[in-house]
Amino acid sequence: MIELAHPLALLLAPLPLLALRLLPPAPVESGALLTPERIGAAATARARPARATAARLAAPWLAWLALVAALAGPQTLTQTRALPASGRDVVLAIDLSGSMEREDFTLDDAPAARIDVVRRMAAAFARGRGGDRLGLVVFGDQAYVAAPLSFDVEAVAQAVEGMTIGLAGRSTAISDGLGLALKRLAASDAPSRVAILLSDGTNTAGSVAPADAAALAAAMGVRVHTIAMGPLALSEGSTDRNAVDDVTLAAIAQASGGTAFRVRSQADFAAVNAALDALEASPTEQGVALARRALWVWPAALALLAALVALASPRFAA
Repeated sequence: MIELAHPLALLLAPLPLLALRLLPPAPVESGALLTPERIGAAATARARPARATAARLAAPWLAWLALVAALAGPQTLTQTRALPASGRDVVLAIDLSGSMEREDFTLDDAPAARIDVVRRMAAAFARGRGGDRLGLVVFGDQAYVAAPLSFDVEAVAQAVEGMTIGLAGRSTAISDGLGLALKRLAASDAPSRVAILLSDGTNTAGSVAPADAAALAAAMGVRVHTIAMGPLALSEGSTDRNAVDDVTLAAIAQASGGTAFRVRSQADFAAVNAALDALEASPTEQGVALARRALWVWPAALALLAALVALASPRFAA
């Protein structure tokens, strides 16, 4: 079914007729040639009759009417699958400290740095969150917003793949990263708000204690899922300076009603992605939306073609 976006534009159709009737005719200059009567009669007899007026005006009228039709904005309604909306805002807060350069993981059966695994798995997670509004915060010495909350999960995934060590400093300000994620979620009116915090170290920078950030998340009603990344952890009695503080991360998750995860390998990361998909399930049903498809280009093209034909006619070429 075709509808008109601006039906009142059709009132312009009789405008040329009104102009012909109401405006005075343009003055026409003509000359006279005196000839003998016999020669004048012969010339008149040989003169060809002018083309029919209707045929001569067909192209200009067609151009005008097609132009009016284009201005009326013809359009049609088509059904399309609507973007599923979960009503959930999710912010990824990812550690970009210097320890993320350590090559103690494997990726495709080859040694890989932690950041390489995070880029691969976090980007895959982002692309699977259709229906969520997704954002990205990165932190090291300080925290920065790398991607604002958006339904464009592909853009967030590309921001994840573009993460670089040293972008935010080389220390680990876990509380600042979580705090900035909470600040972004504080401005959200989504029914469900979630932060996913990933770190491979201990809190060595920042002006806020992780426990205070966790208490703020609980007060805001934001669930914080934490991912402790690395083969060594404080809960296992490790005294290595690069051991991940999984105890603090687990306490943050518990205080906010979230879940704490531990990642030692790429397989663990894949399992975490699956678990998060189960905890924060995306909508599976897509409704039907009506989309408007503009058709004005067709009458506009016809108007252009008719105008070219009119300009090429002998009447205009003379």
